[in-house]
Amino acid sequence: MESDCRIGSCLRPRFLALHMLFWGMISLRVFGAALLSDEKIPVTHAVTTPCWRTEEFVVAAECAQCNAFQSKTVAACSPTGFVERINCAKSNKDEYKSCRSALMDERLFWKFEGAMVGLTILFALVVVSRQRSLDRLASEKVRRQIESI
Repeated sequence: MESDCRIGSCLRPRFLALHMLFWGMISLRVFGAALLSDEKIPVTHAVTTPCWRTEEFVVAAECAQCNAFQSKTVAACSPTGFVERINCAKSNKDEYKSCRSALMDERLFWKFEGAMVGLTILFALVVVSRQRSLDRLASEKVRRQIESI
């Protein structure tokens, strides 16, 4: 080690070299990927705002699970798998709106509760086994101390 190194000053050139190497690799990867990609930028179609976002509406059909046909054809089915048919008051349009059903929420709640009970049991078993091993080590240590007397 050099004699004129102050605290941390000898490490600075190495740090800078590693820093430049790291960011050089990152920028090369990002810009290289951008240059080499042959993907076309997709043309976006104008998306109209659903009428239920801008005006008052009436629920024509309650929240129900989407059938196989609706899942493929109605875009509102994809977020939750449940949809309700609504009628907008001003424009008098019928549209579909994604919704959350009480059945789905209840099912998710019980899955969560089951997972938490399972984790509670698992960690209780881990704690019990760890406590037993620590008790065994402590009694072994006491036994060795008594034997040495």
